[in-house]
Amino acid sequence: MTTSQLIIILLIGLMAGLVSGALGVGGGIIIVPSLIFFLGFSQHMAQGTSLAILLLPTGLFAVLQYYKNGYVDIKVALILMILFVIGAYLGSLLSVNIPDKMLRKIFGIFMLLVSIKMIIGK
Repeated sequence: MTTSQLIIILLIGLMAGLVSGALGVGGGIIIVPSLIFFLGFSQHMAQGTSLAILLLPTGLFAVLQYYKNGYVDIKVALILMILFVIGAYLGSLLSVNIPDKMLRKIFGIFMLLVSIKMIIGK
């Protein structure tokens, strides 16, 4: 890893953390595209690397801040967490068998559709 690559990785991590703490998103919107465009990762490698950061309590301090202010529904979070683990496993089984170019297109279309819905939806 070169110094410039390390600096890019540090900036990606910082931006993803800032956006995640402020808006509740980060991995898919910041980390995955940044690893692809700035470091030349394949879609699979970017997604796998982004998922790897979830193994550690990366959002702990942000969650504590939201919880202190009454913005965390623990019951809903626990239910989502359990189903997220199951869904992530099933999704990974599917994803690793999709060609990289197709996976990148699916990812981009999904982000586009979510963006449009957030902008014009209720």
